Amino acid sequence: MTPEALKADIVRRAAALGFDVVRVTRPDAIPQAASRLARALADGHHGTMGWLAERAEWRGDPQALWPEARSVVTLAMNYAPDRDPRVALQTPDRAAISVYAQGDDYHEVIKGRLKQVAGALAAAGAPAKVFVDTAPVMEKPLAEAAGVGWQGKHTNLVSRDFGSWLFLGAIFTTAELPVDPPAEDACGSCRACLDACPTDAFPAPYRLDARRCVSYLTIEHAGPIPREFRAGIGNRIYGCDDCLAACPWNKFAHEGREMRLAAREALKSPPLEELAALDDAGFRALFAKSAVKRIGRDRFARNVLVAIGNSGRPDLAEAAAARLDDASAVVRGAAVWALSRLVPAATTRALFEARRTRETDADVLGEWDRALDREAA
Repeated sequence: MTPEALKADIVRRAAALGFDVVRVTRPDAIPQAASRLARALADGHHGTMGWLAERAEWRGDPQALWPEARSVVTLAMNYAPDRDPRVALQTPDRAAISVYAQGDDYHEVIKGRLKQVAGALAAAGAPAKVFVDTAPVMEKPLAEAAGVGWQGKHTNLVSRDFGSWLFLGAIFTTAELPVDPPAEDACGSCRACLDACPTDAFPAPYRLDARRCVSYLTIEHAGPIPREFRAGIGNRIYGCDDCLAACPWNKFAHEGREMRLAAREALKSPPLEELAALDDAGFRALFAKSAVKRIGRDRFARNVLVAIGNSGRPDLAEAAAARLDDASAVVRGAAVWALSRLVPAATTRALFEARRTRETDADVLGEWDRALDREAA
């Protein structure tokens, strides 16, 4: 089979498996990636995500990851929602979950299909390896080099046809396939995505400080969420879609067709009160096969309590009070903070003392002391 015929076969197979875009580039097509990553790491913009630095040489140079690779097939699957996800922000007593996490975990959906495409390459005598956001591969720069779209000012990929709603996967192969032209940046003077960020996480266009990003804070960050960002999180309990949803190129997007990625009804703006009551078993049951499950129940409960504190709904105080004796100190501290935003600090202290089962709880009492100081001021 000629390289042209092999590529055509791969594109056909990928389309039949539900991929919306298939493009090809070379492993050496992103020479700028290494220096950009190095700058982000030097500035500490990766926060506690040490895995970004551990294999920086592979991320910056795909050829170093697998020297035998001659082509990178970049594939994308549309997951655009059926409505603007910012609608969920209008009901503060309900949770806003990032669009990508309302259906089945995209890693599981996409990886199996990538393997099927890679199998066709292997059958043609070209060994292949698949990657989908779980290896030291910078999918977005590769997708830009292949012409899938360009990295916008929010650092995510933007497509003329699908806006900001694309899941990416990559297949490295030893086959010499015809390459596609790179995409051109079409952001122009627009800064809608930058202005939409609730926590001001973009120090400059095309640069993201993850330490300020709601997605990082609610997913990757362990321990208490820094106080300066709690109010900005609003009712977002897992991830944030604001910068994606603000992109004007979304006017060309159409609803995704992969049913496994479609939002489950139970995860469309679920009530915060019900989420706060979930124990570990309930959490695992509700988020089975969802990406949300990866953060664990304690981190999830922390996020829910922050959202309750931001709700402005005193009727949710009891839901927060019920977590004052939680086994996790992070959850207990978040419960105190939530209560301090909904009821007087003295009431919060009384609720805490009535439920406390531990002799020492410095972290929780510290939250209460700060709430009392704020009231006094």
